[in-house]
Amino acid sequence: MGAVTTRVLTLNGGSSSVKFGVFDVTAVTVEVSVGGVDRADAGADLFAQIGDMQFDAVGHRIVHGGVDLFAPMLIDAGVLTRLERATAFAPLHGRAALTLIGLAAARYPGVPQVACFDTGFHQGLPALAATLPLPADLRAPGLRRYGFHGLSCESIVAQLGDAIPERLIIAHLGSGASVTAVRSGRSMDTSMGLTPSGGVVMATRTGDMDPGVLLHLLREHGLDANTLGEVIDRRSGLLGLSGLSADLRELRATDNPAAALAVGIFCRSVAKQIAAMLVVLGGADLIVFTGGIGEHDADTRAAICADLAFAGPIPTRTLPSQEGAQIARHVHEVMTR
Repeated sequence: MGAVTTRVLTLNGGSSSVKFGVFDVTAVTVEVSVGGVDRADAGADLFAQIGDMQFDAVGHRIVHGGVDLFAPMLIDAGVLTRLERATAFAPLHGRAALTLIGLAAARYPGVPQVACFDTGFHQGLPALAATLPLPADLRAPGLRRYGFHGLSCESIVAQLGDAIPERLIIAHLGSGASVTAVRSGRSMDTSMGLTPSGGVVMATRTGDMDPGVLLHLLREHGLDANTLGEVIDRRSGLLGLSGLSADLRELRATDNPAAALAVGIFCRSVAKQIAAMLVVLGGADLIVFTGGIGEHDADTRAAICADLAFAGPIPTRTLPSQEGAQIARHVHEVMTR
């Protein structure tokens, strides 16, 4: 990597907001100024905050690269076509990412843009974790467990550095939430599957659901695929359970019984997934909580850990999810190959 310095703008479109970072990346340093906007205001407002700064490259968090895009890469017309196809796997995030790519290209013409994939960290999942229990002919087109929040997981591994334990569980808890089992720095299993809709209960997403419920909604309630997708991704989870809000802070601030039930179901679903990862790893040497909820909500961490008391004392830490810094590192690697 030498002494080359790359000024990188990172754009991270989540399910509810867009975060950006400005990084000066060298072989040894990453310096950052971070901001963000609501996804609905991600055009002019985003670039108004960034101002007139110039960049050597723009890095994008891409939640799902489809069946064959995992490693960070320069975005060209061919990659854009493949990202367009991949939106079928993550409609909540895919279209937003393509919009940000288009906005950045218009704002910074000629500046290289780099796609960094959340699925990359999980590409090498063992077959026991990656294989879905479907007939082989249906799995053939790329139906597998992909896993997400990979950039967040990579950032946790980077922060732990040489102190990373052999058996690590990362609980990324935010508007989207997932739990990942990591052995010696490598992903061994993770709660999300083919899409970011599976796993634990989330802000507006169901998490894992009996497939019979989905069939029942199709057959008996007359839902079509688009409406069912809206229910799964935007109307369920904490919002659907409480009928009040998708924000855990707001649910904790009320004495509404439905809100309390929603919070309890969320905490229990995370604890159950962590317990599953204890099976995968044969125990754990450390649990790291990250993401907006994982890092800042002590009551949620306490409830989850109380459910796991049966497993004996397991050290826990809270660390920030430094997805932007991880994107900047990947961009620097791509630009200095």
